[in-house]
Amino acid sequence: MSAEAAPAPEAGKRGFWRRWVRDPVVSQLTQGVSPEKIALTLALGSALALFPILGTTTTLCLIAGVLLGLNQPIIQAVNAACIVIYFPLILAFVRLGDALTGSARSSLDVPLMVSTLSHSPRAFLLQFGTTALHAVLGWAVVAPAWIPVVYLATLRPLRAAAGGIRRRRPRNPSEDAGRQARS
Repeated sequence: MSAEAAPAPEAGKRGFWRRWVRDPVVSQLTQGVSPEKIALTLALGSALALFPILGTTTTLCLIAGVLLGLNQPIIQAVNAACIVIYFPLILAFVRLGDALTGSARSSLDVPLMVSTLSHSPRAFLLQFGTTALHAVLGWAVVAPAWIPVVYLATLRPLRAAAGGIRRRRPRNPSEDAGRQARS
């Protein structure tokens, strides 16, 4: 059995996860961004990407990235990648909000919601505003736990990847000369 590595897939054949999350993360590690900063970006970005109000997550990720100095390509890639769990979690957040407020189950008739919104945003807010508030409440309960879990779950693999990148990097003779001069 050969120990040769499989050839890298062509750029067009990379999977969604690899193209939009893994590759930007590896690129940033290669450029010297710390594993801790990337783990924070992944954790906060994924929490904001799950904010249950449609159309707000890109702006939330942009603002958080700017204010906290997080990596924009990574935070937006995570935002895009979270779409696969976004809609099921909106339902979960609504149901959690319903339970926390002791309310009856909120209406989640998506075709009716879309139709109402397109005809009258005011009527939409009146009819479904409480549902949105319940979703935000559910998210607000989950997000503070989500962030440290994702941070801790990603930090160790990121540190290992960063260590692997450092070991593979060719030595720079000028760095060696600088180290010898300081000793």
